[in-house]
Formats: sequence, C-alpha cells, structure tokens
Amino acid sequence: MAFETKEEILEKILSEEKPKCPHCSAEMSIWETPMIPMGDGLGWGSPYLFVCFNDECSMYKQGWDNIKENYAHNASYRCMCYPGTKQFECIPVFGSSGAKGQVVDEQVIMQQEVLKEAIKKGFLILAGCFVEKDSVTILRILLDPTEPVRVRVKAAEMIGDVGELEAIEPIKNLKLGNEILQKEIRKAVTKIHERYFTRECPFCAEIIKKRAAVCKHCGKEVAGQ
Repeated sequence: MAFETKEEILEKILSEEKPKCPHCSAEMSIWETPMIPMGDGLGWGSPYLFVCFNDECSMYKQGWDNIKENYAHNASYRCMCYPGTKQFECIPVFGSSGAKGQVVDEQVIMQQEVLKEAIKKGFLILAGCFVEKDSVTILRILLDPTEPVRVRVKAAEMIGDVGELEAIEPIKNLKLGNEILQKEIRKAVTKIHERYFTRECPFCAEIIKKRAAVCKHCGKEVAGQ
C-alpha cells in the first residue's frame, strides 16, 4: 500500500482548481482539518478539505435559524467539499470566525512552493549521484534532517543499491518519527547486506560474512544463528 505524506496531499490539492460553493458560487478555501475527529469518530477522511467561508452564503445564513429552531443551539453550517470530488457536505460552526483558524493562507502556500523546489533540487542531485555511484553524497542527504522527507526517502532507496558496508551503522542509528522513511532504511540495510553477502552477528551486532561459523569480533559461534 502506498502512503502519502501530508505535504504530498497538500501539493496535490494545490494543483487542483478550487471548487465553487453550490449555494453561493464563491470560491472555496483550502481548510486543514483539526486533530479532533468528526462526530462519528471516523476522522475527516483527508487532512485538507475545501470549505466555503463566504458569510453571505445561503447555507451559512439560513443555518442559524435552522439549527436554532430544530436543535436550540446557536450555530450554523459551512459548505465543505472533499478534494478531487464533487462531494459537498456541511460542517457545523459556532460563530462567524469558527474554523477560520485552519484556513491554509498564502504563507502556507508559499512554504509549500519552497518545499516543492527543495524536493526538485534534491531529486536532481540524487539522480546525478546515483549515476556516478556517489554513495557519500547520497548518505549525507539521507542523514540530513533539514532535507524534505520525500528526498530522504529517495536517498534511502538509492543507498541500498550503491551504499557500502560503512553506511549501515550511521543509518541504523537514525532516530526517526517517519515510518515510511524508517521502512526504506530497513530495506536499504537488507539490500547492502545482500550485495556484500554479510549479516550482523546476533551476539555483538558487528558485521560478519553471511557464511561465517564464528564471529571474528566476539568469537561466538554463529553457524545456524
């Protein structure tokens, strides 16, 4: 199963044309969903949605009286749309500023553009390194926490193909909070061992030959281990 990072999802949404609210025809805003789930407890289905924040929208204006009359609460509705669909629904709000704190503003969009350029630059560097078998630069990019996650994931894929045994220790010691990157690093370590016909000693964790009967580092018998 392919997993998309939150940045990748936002990048995809930014490339879409913003839908128009079916109730007022206003262009809808990109809205970052809050951490709390919806009433059914199943979550929002996407980290970003399109929401109409036009205070003159008929749904929003009529919602106040509708909720007051039926539920005796002071609230209304905003129209929302799931990215990539024409599926329009509504979310409750409890004031004119309700939910506006999660609107993705121009600064966030600008940061996303900077991220896209960093990813493009990183991929170009990695492509050249892969052709030249420059494992040192690939490893440096992989270890650099300031590099975009997508670039580091690609570096992890590549290091498994061109990395030397010396690359195993530093990448295994990485402390990461990203499971996708962690998974690629585990796969890279396995690929390096396969290329060099090596493995780790089950007793001292030092690298030994795959067919070794005795560890040359700790002296323990490792045949069949």
